Amino acid sequence: MTDGDEQPPGRTTDGDEHRPAVDAVDAVDAVDKASAADVVAANVSANAGADDTRAETARAADAGADSAEVDAAVDTIAPAPAPAPDAASLPHLVAVPAPYPVPMAHVGEPTRAVRKRRRWPLWTALGLALGLVAGAVPGVLLRGPAPDAAGRSAAKGDPGTAAQRRLGERMLALLDRQATALVGADRAGFLAIAEPAARPALSRRYAALRALRVTVWRPAADGVPEAADGQPGQWRQTITVGYCFVAPDCAPSTVELDARWRLVGEEPRLTALEPSGTDPAGVRPWQANDLAVTVGKRVVVATTTAQRSKLPGLLAQAEAAARVADRYAVGDARPDRYLVYYAGKTEWRRWYGGGRPKWTAGYAVGVGGGRHDVVLNAQTVTPDGVDDLLRHELTHAASLPDRGYADRADWWLVEGLAEYAGADGQPVHRYEGLTEVRDLLRGGWSGRLEAVAPEADASDSRVGGAYGVGYLAVRHLVDRYGEQRMLDFYRAVVHERRSPAQAADEVLGDPWSMLHDECVAYVRAVVG
Repeated sequence: MTDGDEQPPGRTTDGDEHRPAVDAVDAVDAVDKASAADVVAANVSANAGADDTRAETARAADAGADSAEVDAAVDTIAPAPAPAPDAASLPHLVAVPAPYPVPMAHVGEPTRAVRKRRRWPLWTALGLALGLVAGAVPGVLLRGPAPDAAGRSAAKGDPGTAAQRRLGERMLALLDRQATALVGADRAGFLAIAEPAARPALSRRYAALRALRVTVWRPAADGVPEAADGQPGQWRQTITVGYCFVAPDCAPSTVELDARWRLVGEEPRLTALEPSGTDPAGVRPWQANDLAVTVGKRVVVATTTAQRSKLPGLLAQAEAAARVADRYAVGDARPDRYLVYYAGKTEWRRWYGGGRPKWTAGYAVGVGGGRHDVVLNAQTVTPDGVDDLLRHELTHAASLPDRGYADRADWWLVEGLAEYAGADGQPVHRYEGLTEVRDLLRGGWSGRLEAVAPEADASDSRVGGAYGVGYLAVRHLVDRYGEQRMLDFYRAVVHERRSPAQAADEVLGDPWSMLHDECVAYVRAVVG
């Protein structure tokens, strides 16, 4: 789910929770061995001028109907030593009218037992629903488009003195030079603008970004530099960087960074390039950790070096999920690449601000440029839940507008679409949340779709029931109008911010009051 974070930044989950740590990909290891060619991992050297060495091997992933050819390379990024100081297809459902027969299990086919729900992050959904209203949800309220030219100053702050402006121009010119070196795989050039003490951290940053195949890195100043209090000769500067991975012509995502400088005569020397505490999306994984990365045709998957063995299996599953999610891209533009991070316990607490509920298995967070990064929680995702979790979250990444959605009343539609994609065409009676939907219907839900979104402290059963209601409502719209018209309705409501009443009238040709009641009647008919 597109989880923004309603929790205060920095709040973390309880490290002592009594939950078995289940690696999401262990269950597919046997499939990986039988169906995927070996993926060669190449240690990236940190020697100056010889960085970005890659071992690339074409691999064919053929794991039955859910696998396809995946071309990938895994880059393991080890901490770099400090350089010397002088180093320079789903089945389409047929539209049918009401009434709504109760889906029956096939004769002789056992109904799948309802297991504990995989619990996607409610926080993303609530964050997106409330973020644009309350203005307080990190990861949702993003900056505008990235600068369209390297070095273009945003000049948002006080213009400052003439001396500050000239100093800022020199600093920005150095950052432009560093950006050119980064994209051009020139490690020595990337480090050349920095003080020796800053180079180990910058070396790791360089290695992680190169492993992610950075193609665009455009720094822009957010104002003039300011002198650091009580530190003569030290300066601070906030910059915004537009960046792309893999695709050279993407609409850049954006990240805010705090640059720190020391004047050596008249020449600024970079002493640190750190995450900004004001960046709404929080700390990116490539800012916090050494990364192992694998790149496929539609998906980039990254994790820590300790989890690198998971990458081949995760990539195969994510590529299959991407083929489903691509179908639900709104408009003509689908994501150029989906970016999925697999987070261990420590990383889950830190990446993108942390602070998700204990039951959260994954989330999607907006990073600008119409892009949403997906994070999976290695501690909670289960082997039999990773495929539908990936389909769910990648569908959010494909279907959501850049800045999320503005109205909590639309929660059912946003999450219902993702649940519909996650179900991957399975019969309705096999949906795992039907028992929780039944409990919700008996437990006091008003019967209004706009009021079904659970509160932040809701029980697991309440959360599961709410997602199930969203799924069934969207499923009914698909059954009645077909997938494309349902997506047109979704676009009108979520992207164009029309009311459901207006969208139903203009897109579906029926009054929303009637359709709403039909959706609710369908939910009740399914669960009995």
